[in-house]
Amino acid sequence: MTLFLAALKFAAVKHRKQRRKDCEATPYINHPIEVAQTLWQIGGVRDNVLIVGALLHDTLEDTDATSEEIEQHFGSEVLALVLEMTDDKSLPKLERKRLQIEHAPYKSKRAKQLKLADKSCNVSDIAHSKPHNWTLKRCQAYLDWSKEVVAGLRGVNTALEAHYDTNLCAARVSLIG
Repeated sequence: MTLFLAALKFAAVKHRKQRRKDCEATPYINHPIEVAQTLWQIGGVRDNVLIVGALLHDTLEDTDATSEEIEQHFGSEVLALVLEMTDDKSLPKLERKRLQIEHAPYKSKRAKQLKLADKSCNVSDIAHSKPHNWTLKRCQAYLDWSKEVVAGLRGVNTALEAHYDTNLCAARVSLIG
């Protein structure tokens, strides 16, 4: 529990000035909390490394956090998972998206479950509060792309996969209606 709370505080501090892209501009920290909660409640995950990794999964990519900080505070296993989840921001966005699809089948079991929960939460956000200024076409493109990523993640946690599928269906319906 101590490591979990330390990770929650670390992520909250690192993401403190960030907001989600939804119309309410909700605090960014809500997202990693939701991902961790999805792993625990939906996926039945009781792996501390995975839950802590969920809280930290965007810190290297989207904040000034360093690999050294994460390893020092949370250990090498958590760092390895966070690194596995981190896109190379020096690459163009379309290339990063292509690589997520290409690399998905080769991720570790932990990273696959984390990526499933992450995509599920993002798709749910589109269903319930689509990103501000996103067109219908952009939302649909995100859903199509996420489905391609998730295709390479399947086979590690049927509950998370079913949750993603349900959220994807709900998002598609919400965009129509």
